Amino acid sequence: MTAAREIMTSGTECAAENETVLDAAKKMKDLGVGALPICGMDNKLKGVLTDRDIVIRVLGAGKDPATCKVGELAQGEAVTIGADDPAEEILRTMTSHKVRRLPVIDGHTLVGMIATADVARALPDPQVGDLIEALSTD
Repeated sequence: MTAAREIMTSGTECAAENETVLDAAKKMKDLGVGALPICGMDNKLKGVLTDRDIVIRVLGAGKDPATCKVGELAQGEAVTIGADDPAEEILRTMTSHKVRRLPVIDGHTLVGMIATADVARALPDPQVGDLIEALSTD
């Protein structure tokens, strides 16, 4: 049975909650990623910042990314997956929460991220197709 830690991308960097959205966007560009976990001053996961959040909730709302703080975009408790959770749980979680990226935690420590691309590389085609279909419908 494939576990999350076998699928995830490790070495995940965070966007600090007091960091500006502009700095986080630059970090995303430099890392070549479309999302960053939002980490609080207490080292706890506060949410996930996506490129879509930046476009819709910052630029589209007329906010200045140079002054808007990442923490303003955190939305409650982050949806996560445990490092030892099986692939079926990853699929269930992504599907039920309609998320394309999941922070992976081991205990309370962030150890990586799983994106739909990671799932596509690791799992059989029918399972991946079901996930993509579920995420593509409103």
